[in-house]
Amino acid sequence: MKKILVPTDFSDQAENALKVAAQLARKHNCEIYLLHMLEIPLQEVDPLNSHSSLPEAVFFMKLAHKQFEELRDKIDLQGLVIHETVDFQEIFKGIFHVCKKNAIDLVIMGSNGASGLREMLIGSNTEKVVRTSDTPVLVVKKEHQKFKVEHFVFASDFKDESIETYKQAIEFANILDAKIHLLLVNTPNKFITTERANTRINDFISTSRFSNYTINIYNDLTIEKGIMNFSQGIGADLIGMSTHGRRGISHFFNGSISEDLVNHAKRPVITFKI
Repeated sequence: MKKILVPTDFSDQAENALKVAAQLARKHNCEIYLLHMLEIPLQEVDPLNSHSSLPEAVFFMKLAHKQFEELRDKIDLQGLVIHETVDFQEIFKGIFHVCKKNAIDLVIMGSNGASGLREMLIGSNTEKVVRTSDTPVLVVKKEHQKFKVEHFVFASDFKDESIETYKQAIEFANILDAKIHLLLVNTPNKFITTERANTRINDFISTSRFSNYTINIYNDLTIEKGIMNFSQGIGADLIGMSTHGRRGISHFFNGSISEDLVNHAKRPVITFKI
């Protein structure tokens, strides 16, 4: 892990994400890319020209750079390599392009979640990024004076399509020196026996040499509740999941457990794109 992207709207939640990024960057010698998105119609702005003739664009770009300076004064970034970018796209599109252009290893975002009608019809920006990002996304819900992960829950159905994302989770666990708690949640609608669940999980991890893990089968009414209740029970520091990145009408009808967790879990959540 060498490059961390932190999208920011200069809110308290975004500052929480940057504080975590700074801790990881300082410990693992990473560069931080700060990204601020301006909600100005792209067709009215030349993104390559900081002296655009559109007065609003000039004003908001200058304001953003001033806010970057204020952010540096508020948060200890001393000695870190920081790159600042202002862009004019929708946030998830901007993140995609910055990740691709700079070979970003991890996106860290702050969130206080969305709820009710807003969650159903709009969703948070963080949720949209989780759904669309090819790069792992770490979502931080609160300030962490010391971001330390000892217990990392990796929840999955343990089918073959998630093997590659599990490899990414192992890599992240190794970086953090964390124990992974493999979790399969049994629900009334998708019940399987303990014997079958254990066999599936052991087959899933059979090609991995990673040994710092536990295997857990947990019964609950829904997968989301099972993940949160299990994580609460063991005092987990982080929850990890794979995401399919559904879009459009498919996403509306099928939903996404990882997005629900981003909105509702009190713990940090990291997602890996299948």
